[in-house]
Amino acid sequence: MSEKAREILLVPHTGRSSNIESAARAAELMVDSGINVRALMPADEVPVSANPVLARLDRYQHSREAAEGVELVLVLGGDGTFLRAADLARSVDVPVLGINLGHVGFLAEWEAESLDEAIQRVIDRDYRVEDRMTIDVTVRDQGHEVIGRGWALNEVSVENLNRRGVLDAILEVDSRPVSSFGCDGVLISTPTGSTAYAFSAGGPVLWPELDAILVVPNNAHALFTKPLVVSPHSTVAVESNPDAYPAMAVMDGFRPIPMPPGSRVEVVRGHRPVRWVRLDDSTFTDRLVTKFRLPVEGWRGPAEEENTR
Repeated sequence: MSEKAREILLVPHTGRSSNIESAARAAELMVDSGINVRALMPADEVPVSANPVLARLDRYQHSREAAEGVELVLVLGGDGTFLRAADLARSVDVPVLGINLGHVGFLAEWEAESLDEAIQRVIDRDYRVEDRMTIDVTVRDQGHEVIGRGWALNEVSVENLNRRGVLDAILEVDSRPVSSFGCDGVLISTPTGSTAYAFSAGGPVLWPELDAILVVPNNAHALFTKPLVVSPHSTVAVESNPDAYPAMAVMDGFRPIPMPPGSRVEVVRGHRPVRWVRLDDSTFTDRLVTKFRLPVEGWRGPAEEENTR
């Protein structure tokens, strides 16, 4: 019996001509190595259709079907593109690999200049997979009926929809109240998401190996509004006051669930992680320094052990 052909789902950001060229290069390398490549791209997108390599690929819309049966999901773009691709990869429990074509690209494994080497690693199956923690999200109305459910790799952002006022919120951990305050919103994040929206709102950086839930009030008007690092076994909830303005729970920046006044968001550790492709053994510390361009001049490193022989 012949071995089943390998398949890769290519998810490129096609907003720039250089990105189109990178996507075509990646597809060409994989196809020439006998890998079937399908692409998450609009079929009628002119720049894509005009590229002879990409025009030959089977193209899919954003749906579970796009990722079914693939070996991994390959993302060429920035963090937004990665998060959308991770949604597909997680739905069928396959790994996702990001190559940064954007600006910061904190979720990407490698940069654009290493594209050929990264594709060769995929061709040779020279990669490993690690799990990244997610969070599961449930939104309930004032009568505790479920309005919607979702999940996030980075964070769920509870956001006030009326910018002329504040969201009156009550923070709860493990069915016990912690504090109430007026705010623009509340961010509930994974360690992976600690360098994203939560970081911009004043939260700490958590190493991704850590299992924890991060809670960051956003522009809160109260004395006790410091970020909290909560056990991964806890349930974190944010209730809005029945007299508050309508709000929205937004997961990873693009999956919204409406929150009428008096509703609540409940967050627990996700039942399914995102399977994350690693191509090397570089540390999160090095990634942090590189992505944020942190000053490390003058570092001498650990002292060498004396030779006692």
